[in-house]
Amino acid sequence: MPNLYRLHRAALCAAVFGIAAVSTASAEEIIIGAATAQTGVLAPYDQPALAGLRMALDELNAKGGLGGKYTVKLMIKDTRSDTAQTATVAQELIDAGAKIMITPCDADPSISAGQLTQPLGIPTLTLCGSAPVLTGAVGDVMFGTYPADNVQATAVADFAVSEGKKKVFLLTSPDTTYTANLPEYFGKVFEKKGGAIVGRGTFTMGQPDFSAEITNIKGLADKPDLIMTAAYEPDFPAFIQQLRGAGVTIPVYGADAIGTPTIKALGKLVDGVVYTAAGYAEPGSKLEAFNAAFAKYAGHAPESTYEVNGYEIGLILDQAVKTAGSDDPKAIRDAIANLKDFEGITGKITYAGTNRMPLRPVALMRYEGGEQKHVETLIPAAADVPAP
Repeated sequence: MPNLYRLHRAALCAAVFGIAAVSTASAEEIIIGAATAQTGVLAPYDQPALAGLRMALDELNAKGGLGGKYTVKLMIKDTRSDTAQTATVAQELIDAGAKIMITPCDADPSISAGQLTQPLGIPTLTLCGSAPVLTGAVGDVMFGTYPADNVQATAVADFAVSEGKKKVFLLTSPDTTYTANLPEYFGKVFEKKGGAIVGRGTFTMGQPDFSAEITNIKGLADKPDLIMTAAYEPDFPAFIQQLRGAGVTIPVYGADAIGTPTIKALGKLVDGVVYTAAGYAEPGSKLEAFNAAFAKYAGHAPESTYEVNGYEIGLILDQAVKTAGSDDPKAIRDAIANLKDFEGITGKITYAGTNRMPLRPVALMRYEGGEQKHVETLIPAAADVPAP
């Protein structure tokens, strides 16, 4: 009964996007390994993205599998949000016969998995890891899927300049590539366009006390009119609560990792906070249709754009297998690398001519009155995007 229900849901969702469900009886099988965080600090990001991927694969299996030929067996193992554990479970998935690997929403564990898949030529896609150094740190099997950190940072910096911001305080953490580098990418673009960095602070991820950084900000002789950080849960909530509690009203900008229900639930505390997303559901858009279909599939609305990003990974793999004409990992890898202007749900996605971090739109969002408001959707000029 559960399997019949699952296929029913897949057929229902597929109908929204004009996909006819057919029997999978004659399809061959391909194993996709998912080394993802079911628990720990990355779970709020990996789990929504994995839910979107599951939806896509259920739809595709209902019409014959990847490329209409290869039924997907999705094997999932918990990384516990730990880099060493990611390598361990990635090896287990390789041993189980995975021909495609999915890795967490963070560069460091994704790199640890990629170091195992690279020698074997297994195409590897991070659920939403966005560090532009990720692909170069692994090799030609590794693909990002989400807008890269330097692209997100450029979009946010352009917006800050357009709002008349002149001076920024950068808050970073050396504990992850994301929290260390994204604010610095912002700083490079901001300075290039006439802004100034008037101070820097650092934090340790998981620390409960931001009083030292807040004292630093309050004591600056040259007062910033903006704070930029890539902090996320649980650090961002702690920081913004203590910052506002100390009477500091300086606007705070971030990136995609704060577009979550937890941050939204902070209400007025986060009013004015700007962040990024992979897309915005305009009325009548494919993303609006996806959101409705996902709600029917999962029993709840998407929490973020991580769900649709995971779904688009399934579409990318389907197109790659169609182009490859086989389940050969190298042929699939080559097909992804040459993808150009692929029509996803959020817009066109291109890998051809890139370092395997996709060219795709970035949506700018802002919290206002406890709601997530769309500012604009754009693709920053390539000349403005700082090198990894």
